[in-house]
Amino acid sequence: MSLDDTVLSFFPEDAPAEPSENLKAMRVRDLLAMSTGHHADAIEPFPYTDPAVSQTRAFLSLPVAHKPGTHFVYNTPASYMLSAIVQKVSGTPLVDYLRPRLFEPLGIRNPKWDATPKGVSLGGFGLSVTTEDSARFGQLYLQKGEWEGKRLLPTEWVAAATSRQASNGNNPASDWDQGYGYQFLALPPRPLPWRRGLRPVLHRDAGAGRGRRDHERRARHAGRPEPGVGAPPAWDEGGRTPPADAPTQDRLMKKLASLSLPPQAGKATSPNARRVSGRAYELPKNDDGIEAVAVELGQEPTLGVRSNGQEYRVPFGIGSWRYGGRLPMGRSRLQDDAASAVAATGAWTDDDTLALKACFHETPFCATLSLRFAGDALVLDREMNVGFGPTKRPTLVGLPRRTAASARPKS
Repeated sequence: MSLDDTVLSFFPEDAPAEPSENLKAMRVRDLLAMSTGHHADAIEPFPYTDPAVSQTRAFLSLPVAHKPGTHFVYNTPASYMLSAIVQKVSGTPLVDYLRPRLFEPLGIRNPKWDATPKGVSLGGFGLSVTTEDSARFGQLYLQKGEWEGKRLLPTEWVAAATSRQASNGNNPASDWDQGYGYQFLALPPRPLPWRRGLRPVLHRDAGAGRGRRDHERRARHAGRPEPGVGAPPAWDEGGRTPPADAPTQDRLMKKLASLSLPPQAGKATSPNARRVSGRAYELPKNDDGIEAVAVELGQEPTLGVRSNGQEYRVPFGIGSWRYGGRLPMGRSRLQDDAASAVAATGAWTDDDTLALKACFHETPFCATLSLRFAGDALVLDREMNVGFGPTKRPTLVGLPRRTAASARPKS
């Protein structure tokens, strides 16, 4: 395959009946440089994990308003299409294709990449690796594709990927406007006068540099961060690591050791606890596939969830954290084996409302659930702390299983 292969050539079965001239002209390099010709509003609602659609067909059906190569828009669906092309050509999901070629040589163990219901790695986000793994990937590019004496990437590719392939703005004082490479913010020709050293230029969804998790962690405060603002340089002007600062390192380690997430605040029990304990509430059909919810409020409080035909039990502490539960992480994880380990805590915020927090291990994600028991009904509200798009999910109202059954019209 070549960077100049057209996107349509890989997926003739998913092409529109009458593809536009701009779509027919779109190449692999346009996907890499996010210069596909799309408008932002066309790609924002892209259905990454909808099991009812073909994501590839959905991409090829998008209107291409501009000639590819002439118009930059930050385009995560384009990154998905790169993953789909790798899988189509190699017969192997991207995460598996990269294991012997990139992950294993770098010492990256057990990488996980969220996938579509059809098993295509999402490409533009969803890669789970450690902070050290991300640093290894960054170091590989600083070393121009060489790792421990072995060449993993051609020098020419590293230069091209980090060079300006598309214009993404005209502000000379902004890291974001220095141009875009191949899934990387481009390196400027020289350091900006107010900012020493190399910038964190890695594609922020690649799990390295300004990776997705860093982006989401900051998003709760200020939306999309401006790279470089308020961040100390990682390297000096020559690309060398600055000498270690022992006092600062010691303060950092003490700070890290002291960090903790507070448990849910509130009362340990409620006059309604006995009435609702063990009662299963059936929910109407919803986009998240949550079918029923129940709580057991005895010696070992437990949240029960039935989602997409799977049963999940999550123990939670009252005013403390408990481990051992698993939950699906919303719409981005639809595969049956994708439920993630959580720590959970809960408390009553008033007599009719039980608040729960569930934090997914090794991720920045925490879900907050509000279970309000209004008479016979359960009013369920859910919100993630961070994410792409809206973090609050629609309110669901459920009825006890026997009440829901009796309320159905008789045949």
